Amino acid sequence: MNKAIYIATSEHNCGKSIITLGLMQMLIGKTAKVGYFRPIVEDFEDGKADNHIETVITHFGLDIAFEDAFAFTKSKLIKKKNKGKIGEVLDVIIEKYKRLEERFDFVLVEGTSFTGEGTAIELGINVLIAKNLGIPTLIVGSGVSKTLDELVDSLYLAYDTFKVKEVEVIAVIANKVQNENINLVTLGLQKSLPESVLVNAIPLISSLNNPTIQEIVNELGATVLFGSEYLNNQTGSYSIGAMQLPNYLTHLKENALVITPGDRADIILGALQANESVNYPSVSGIVLTGNILPEESILKLIEGLSTVVPIFTVERGTYHIANQIGAIQSKIYANNLQKIETSITTFEKYVDLDRLSEKLITFEAEGITPKMFQYNLVKRAKKHRKHIVLPEGNDDRILIAASRLLAMDVVDISIIGNKKQIESKVVELGLDFDFSKIAIISPIKSPFYDDYVNTYYELRKAKNVTIGMAKDLMEDVSYFGTMMVYKGHADGMVSGASHTTQHTILPALQFIKTKPNSSVVSSIFFMCLEDRVSVFGDCAINPNPTAEQLAEIAISSADSSLAFGIEPKIAMLSYSSGASGKGDEVDKVRTATAIVKLKRPDLKIEGPIQYDAAVDITVGKSKMPNSEVAGQASVLIFPDLNTGNNTYKAVQRETGALAIGPMLQGLNKPVNDLSRGCTVDDIINTVVITAIQAQGL
Repeated sequence: MNKAIYIATSEHNCGKSIITLGLMQMLIGKTAKVGYFRPIVEDFEDGKADNHIETVITHFGLDIAFEDAFAFTKSKLIKKKNKGKIGEVLDVIIEKYKRLEERFDFVLVEGTSFTGEGTAIELGINVLIAKNLGIPTLIVGSGVSKTLDELVDSLYLAYDTFKVKEVEVIAVIANKVQNENINLVTLGLQKSLPESVLVNAIPLISSLNNPTIQEIVNELGATVLFGSEYLNNQTGSYSIGAMQLPNYLTHLKENALVITPGDRADIILGALQANESVNYPSVSGIVLTGNILPEESILKLIEGLSTVVPIFTVERGTYHIANQIGAIQSKIYANNLQKIETSITTFEKYVDLDRLSEKLITFEAEGITPKMFQYNLVKRAKKHRKHIVLPEGNDDRILIAASRLLAMDVVDISIIGNKKQIESKVVELGLDFDFSKIAIISPIKSPFYDDYVNTYYELRKAKNVTIGMAKDLMEDVSYFGTMMVYKGHADGMVSGASHTTQHTILPALQFIKTKPNSSVVSSIFFMCLEDRVSVFGDCAINPNPTAEQLAEIAISSADSSLAFGIEPKIAMLSYSSGASGKGDEVDKVRTATAIVKLKRPDLKIEGPIQYDAAVDITVGKSKMPNSEVAGQASVLIFPDLNTGNNTYKAVQRETGALAIGPMLQGLNKPVNDLSRGCTVDDIINTVVITAIQAQGL
């Protein structure tokens, strides 16, 4: 079964609780351990908990602490968004969700409720969260005060909003529909939505829509005088007791809430008698307004009755209280078993549980979002902790990145440089730097310096390297750092922030060398686009690879893609698609594609193919309708460095995509090169992928 489902609403007061309770009951009957998560909750008072989380956890006995069941309150979300920090919000949500996903077989994720400040942004936030969690969605809408067309249009709009962002919608439920319109609404939605979407309609259930006496007491801040054991009584209607008793009795309806001034003893006693009489509807409670208590004799009379409905007093006047009660939106509380059971029963009656269950079982997420990809990278790096050396301790960006990496607790770090200068710079930059957890190394002062010199000399003496040359080179930070990796004193190296690519890679080529099955060192970038992660290769190393080298780059890139959780669908890029193009360059791509198919028939590959046909499903199907890759390529191989380097930078700058890399492929041990224009985030991401490479990819 799929790991999760996201419940989203199209507006406020859709009755989402019915869906949550019903789904939870269904899931508990089908899987051993079910979790519950609300990314965003309404603000709640200190010392209290979100009511809905508390209800679900308590009723179903879930082994989840309250603070683990949500990520942000709405006010904190709005503050983060106003500061442009929505990325931080998503990071926290993903991390907390993933913790639950690891503990439970299935997680029910409930979206926001569209109340209070910030409702205008909520649909977009829900789409963004569902997209980044990579889980399917069930959309709930309300039929209250809507025509058929209005209801269908509002739900289709919500559906389309999710689908545009490639979030799979598996079901749409119209809630609070008039009972006689159930079939009409269901048919209307089925005509509007694709057949793949499960459609159901649930009628308006008055016992769920109307508040309990407890809810009214809480909302009004009332003082309960009698009948505290019956506060879960369900109200059916309310009326004001202002007329004479004989006339008022004719206005009573089932489960009536009586609103009357506290000095109207006739109405109070008449309502209590009506509740006992088989000839009148039952009374759910009595509200005494105006802060007036009945006379002592009346209170004594009521106290002696065998059955008393809740009677409570409020300060404000009758008509104000009536309006306040009319505005109360009913909720479901953990101790109101009747409402919970009614919700579950209603859900089971009107929702096709078998089809819904089948859709959850068969759902498979396609692709991965950049945020989820980055989360998975950090998680994998932490799983088997590695030691990374950063040879450019003179660069502020390196020190800032090292500080953040220490805070993330993801890798062990060594920095090469002058210790006093680095310590001074750390203070100047105001960094939180724990020097007990980081090694700062000066090559000439290192106890390994002589060993490194001799090792390099022995490895390169056949190339006319002398001891003197070896000593000079081992004072160079790139050579020293690379030797640390070669000797196993570090698991990987990241450099290039203030050095050229050649300066970073040459030492690795000299003595770390390539893997036995590799004849060429190449690179890939993980291009984190808005809704997917693509692999671009080679955009950093090989100026003009041969067909054989291009084939090897494609195979290495596909293997790297798979190792990082991206299904490889390889597009061998050229200026023409299919068999139409002619010329040396397109022939090289065609030959490289044939070599890959011969060496690795397990890989999905297409080439030559143009960029638009590779990534745009419409163009791809138009130009190459029978291709498994066209329109959905995840690994894009460029024919030369000129094309690749310019394309990745153009995509990065024009779309705002995050480019993680380059990650070098083909070396025996991981050494990765940074761009001299890299950001702190670039350094952190490259360190993380280097650590993962060091785990044995």
